[in-house]
Amino acid sequence: MSIPQSGGGPIEHHDQLAEYMASGCKPKEQWRIGTEHEKFGYCRDTLKPLPFEGARSIEAVLGGLRDRHGWSEVREGGKLTGLEKGLCNISLEPGGALELAGAPLETIHETCDEVNQHLAEVMDIANEIGVGFIGLGAAPHWTHEDMPLMPKGRYKLMDAYMGKVGTMGRTMMRRTCTVQVNLDFASEADMVQKMRVAVALQPVAVALFANSPFFEGKANGHKSWRSRVWRDLDPDRTGMVPFIFEDGFGFERWVQYALDVPMYFVYRDGKYIDALGMSFRDFMAGKLPALPGETPTLSDWADHMTTAFPEARVKKFIEMRGADGNPWRRLCALPAFWVGLMYDQTALDAAWDLVKGFDAETREGLRVAASVDGLQAEVNGVRMHDLARQAVEISRSGLVARARAGAGGMIPDETHFLNALQESIDTGKVPADELLEHFQGDWNGDVTRVFADYSY
Repeated sequence: MSIPQSGGGPIEHHDQLAEYMASGCKPKEQWRIGTEHEKFGYCRDTLKPLPFEGARSIEAVLGGLRDRHGWSEVREGGKLTGLEKGLCNISLEPGGALELAGAPLETIHETCDEVNQHLAEVMDIANEIGVGFIGLGAAPHWTHEDMPLMPKGRYKLMDAYMGKVGTMGRTMMRRTCTVQVNLDFASEADMVQKMRVAVALQPVAVALFANSPFFEGKANGHKSWRSRVWRDLDPDRTGMVPFIFEDGFGFERWVQYALDVPMYFVYRDGKYIDALGMSFRDFMAGKLPALPGETPTLSDWADHMTTAFPEARVKKFIEMRGADGNPWRRLCALPAFWVGLMYDQTALDAAWDLVKGFDAETREGLRVAASVDGLQAEVNGVRMHDLARQAVEISRSGLVARARAGAGGMIPDETHFLNALQESIDTGKVPADELLEHFQGDWNGDVTRVFADYSY
């Protein structure tokens, strides 16, 4: 999850909220790719999740990365809770999953180099202390009680609030992992088109990257249990944001949506102040109960925007949020998929043509069906397998048009990063299908076999 934002002065008028988002507009030559991915850590001998402290722990992994690989530490309340290096940071999810928030890079080649270096560094430390890491969308057999809550003020507040809204917020916090990509836009109109394509095709990402068919030691009846969890988290801040398809959508309409999202906190002097369920509109008027008489800064607004969790989210850039955590070889496929769709105008137009006829019922239906059936989903005559095939084809054409070479010019473009998705298109099987085949076959119903066969 996001780290505290900084650098914003006082908000003196409402227009600054939309202007904050608009300040992210960039000419095409400055568009970048930011990839984030989370993974579960565990003790190799017990297959239990890592505690925060101890010889085999989250703290030990972070300390090893700091000492051996040149990362600078980030502390909260005196505890080591993150790392920084250049424009990258490593942070902790509420249940201890390790997240890399990568630097904004120009090509998928660079993104994949970054992923490979990061995982090599993590495994260098992990192998030495008897720790493993695995990319899955949901913890396969750990219970809520198995998962320690990390010592971060934001998570303590969220954990309390999640118990009052929805039914699965605490499950999301502790026992799910994702991979996502952050992409730029050129203008308000470009943001609108990209957001509409992003939300409408997010179910395709859910299906192609579905990788969480197990929960609490059993097959759970879903290809992506993680996606199922997000459907019962908090209706005020999740979902398919249908208003983005209405006439007139733009920065200001997103501002109005974000203002209606109940607050979690205000960050002051290194501490999280409880503002659970309070209104940012009241904060703007100096009437926030948590800080009476005080008005927000742009940093407060930036923080608040990170507490909305729809399937795609716009801030100064757009976040694609639908995919499960995945195996190493598929981590570069997600940014490749979205970059191919979003960073070439012909491809973006083709993607919009593919989905512009969907109504809200179809979009939501595809989201639900993708979590259950993966590529076998079908809603209102739309077959997910066909939709995914067309989307991957469009993405491939966009990457060809980008023509960003790698390996010193030996590789002409970025299309080979889609190979893992093409295999799914060709076979009709996504990672969850492969896991279920093992579960029903050579694993003899033992989900813990996933650790030996699929860890990084």
